[in-house]
Amino acid sequence: MRRNPGGTPSDSSVNEVEKTVQPVTPDSGSQDWKARLKLPPPDTRYKTEDVTATKGNEFEDYFLKRELLMGIYEKGFERPSPIQEESIPIALTGSDILARAKNGTGKTAAFCIPALEKIDTDYNVIQVVILVPTRELALQTSQVCKELGKHLKIQVMVSTGGTNLKDDIMRLYQPVHLLVGTPGRVLDLTQKGVCILKDCAMLVMDEADKLLSPEFQPSLEQLIAFLPVNRQILMFSATFPVTVKEFKDRYLKKPYVVNLMDELTLKGITQYYAFVEERQKDDRPCSMFLLRSL
Repeated sequence: MRRNPGGTPSDSSVNEVEKTVQPVTPDSGSQDWKARLKLPPPDTRYKTEDVTATKGNEFEDYFLKRELLMGIYEKGFERPSPIQEESIPIALTGSDILARAKNGTGKTAAFCIPALEKIDTDYNVIQVVILVPTRELALQTSQVCKELGKHLKIQVMVSTGGTNLKDDIMRLYQPVHLLVGTPGRVLDLTQKGVCILKDCAMLVMDEADKLLSPEFQPSLEQLIAFLPVNRQILMFSATFPVTVKEFKDRYLKKPYVVNLMDELTLKGITQYYAFVEERQKDDRPCSMFLLRSL
């Protein structure tokens, strides 16, 4: 610090020091973004241990894009479920995953969140393909992707059998970052040269045990041939039949295996069944009697 001839700091020097040590006020926009979220009402439904037995992680622990975090919280998610805690950080590293998970445990978000995080919207190419066995599941999954990624400007497309092929072809001439579909339809579009998968870095297989049934497996294996060699594959399945193991051994590279299931039913849920005669199975009074007996 410069001194004046009398040994006392000059006014200009003091001002310089004060400017240097003045604390930096954080950007208010970086602090209150959560306060501006449009959160849904709290979910008061009963939750089983499949969802509640977590490690206590937060979604922010995974260093996700703020826009994605906004979609996650506005979707109603508060903290990651066990399957999300196990899958999301591993998927973000680029590793292959074979996960055994039940429906109703947050499984869809477990692969949608890392898929959305890894998409670069500056590149108008298909970067993620999510394959499912049914049209209904494709529509449901695409809706989850759209809701989680609504602040990301990610273009999501659904393509399944039983719909107009021409409409899908026309849609593919527009930007698509994430494609959700059934194996047969996606393969058809790929073989026609309108669905380009050379830049697709991630393939997700939901209900993999069904996708590897004789109905879908030939189309699935042909489709994989169009993907780049260094693609990432995430497989989610409630059961691990021999076909899943064989596929894993052939196509997945040192996969991280997640198995949080001791049984197929959700923990804390008791299932009942009763034998009835054929004429009684659609009998409403009989059904009501059984329900009252529980």
